[in-house]
Amino acid sequence: MNIFETLFGKHGMLLAMDKPLPELLDRWLAAGLVDRAQAERILAFEGRDPGPIRRRLFSGLAIALGAGMVGAGILLFVAANWAHLAPGVRFLVVLALTGGFHLLGAWAAPRSPGLAMALHGTGSLALGAGIYLSGQIFNLQEHWPDGLLLWSLGAWLGCALLRDWVQGSLAAVLTPLWLLGEGAERAMDGQHAPGTFRVMALGCLLLSISYLTLARPGRDGPLRRALAWIGGLALIPGAVAVIMLFSYSWGFQGPEGLLGILGDPVHRVEWVLALGLPLALAALARGRAVWMNAVATLWALALAKAAIGSQRAGMPGGWVYALCALGALGLILWGLAEARRERVNLGMAGFALTVLAFYFSSVMDKLGRSLGLMGLGLLFLAGGWQLERLRRRLNALIGRRTP
Repeated sequence: MNIFETLFGKHGMLLAMDKPLPELLDRWLAAGLVDRAQAERILAFEGRDPGPIRRRLFSGLAIALGAGMVGAGILLFVAANWAHLAPGVRFLVVLALTGGFHLLGAWAAPRSPGLAMALHGTGSLALGAGIYLSGQIFNLQEHWPDGLLLWSLGAWLGCALLRDWVQGSLAAVLTPLWLLGEGAERAMDGQHAPGTFRVMALGCLLLSISYLTLARPGRDGPLRRALAWIGGLALIPGAVAVIMLFSYSWGFQGPEGLLGILGDPVHRVEWVLALGLPLALAALARGRAVWMNAVATLWALALAKAAIGSQRAGMPGGWVYALCALGALGLILWGLAEARRERVNLGMAGFALTVLAFYFSSVMDKLGRSLGLMGLGLLFLAGGWQLERLRRRLNALIGRRTP
C-alpha cells in the first residue's frame, strides 16, 4: 500500500462509504462472513440486475441538479437585493448561505447520503462567494488569490471532516487555481509575465495528465474517477495553451530556448512547482508506475521546446503536430496497458484534432477553396469512420481483458 492509499484509501476515497461491491465482498471474505461460492453468487446476481445502478444514477443526477438550481436561485435572489441590504445584514446573509447548506447536509446525512453530499458540496461552493463578498462588505485589502487560498482551505477542511469525493474534487481544483492566481499576480507585478504564463500552462498540462491517470484497475473509486474526468476535460485545452503560449514570442525579453527559460532564476520556483507537484501526486497515487508520468513530463517539455522553435508568425511547426500525434498515440497505448477506456477515447479525439489542425494550417490553403473543402469532407468521412472502428476495437479488447 502506497502513501496515497494510506491517506485516501485504496480507491482514492476518504471514507469507506459507497464502496464498490467487489471490494465489499473481498472484505467479507477476509472476515469470514461469506465463502467464495457465496461471494461469486452475490456478484453474479448483482451483475444481472442493473436496475439499482440505474436508479442510483438517476437519483444522483436529480439530487445534483436540484441542489445546483436551489443554490443558484438563492444566490440570484440575494444578488438582486444586495444593494438594498445593510452591511450587517449582508454579512448575516453570507453566513446563512455558507452554513445553512452544511446544516441541511448534516440533517440529511442519516436519511440520504447522496443528498447530504450534494448539500455539503453546495455549501462549499457558497463558501467562495461568502469569502469574496465578506471582503467587499468590510473593504478588505484586495489580493484576490488569498480568497482562493481560504476557499481551498475550506474545501480541504470539508474533505477531512466529510470524507467524500465532492469535497476532494473541489480541493483538487481550487488548490491549483490558488497557485495560478499567485503566479498571475506575481507576473503582473514584474517584467517576466510571458515566461510565467508559459510555465503555468505547462504545469496545468502536467497536472491534468496526473489527474487523468489516477484511476487504475483495482483503484477506481469515486474520487479517482472524478479527478480522471477533471484531467480529461483539461488535457486538450492544456496542450493547446502550451502550444500557443510557447509558439508566440509575446515580446519576451529573457533567455532564449527552453533550456534558457528552465535555468532562469526568476522562474526557478515556478518550474519546481510546475514539474514537481504533478510528479509528486503521481508518485503518491501510482507508486512505481510513476515512470509513465515521468515519460509524459518529458513529452510535454519536448512539445514546449518544439513550440518555441516554431515561432514563425506564431504558427506551430511540423514538429509540434508530430509530437501531438505521438502524445495521442502514447495516451492510447497507456489506456491499453492499464485497461482504461477513457484514455483510449481521449487519445483518439486528440489524434483526430491534431490531423484536423494540421490540415487547416498546412494543407487546405494550398489546395484552393473547392479542393480544400472536398478534402476536408473526405477526411471527415473516411478518417472519422476508420478512427471510430479502431476505437471500438480497442475498447472491445479492453473489455475482454477486464474481469
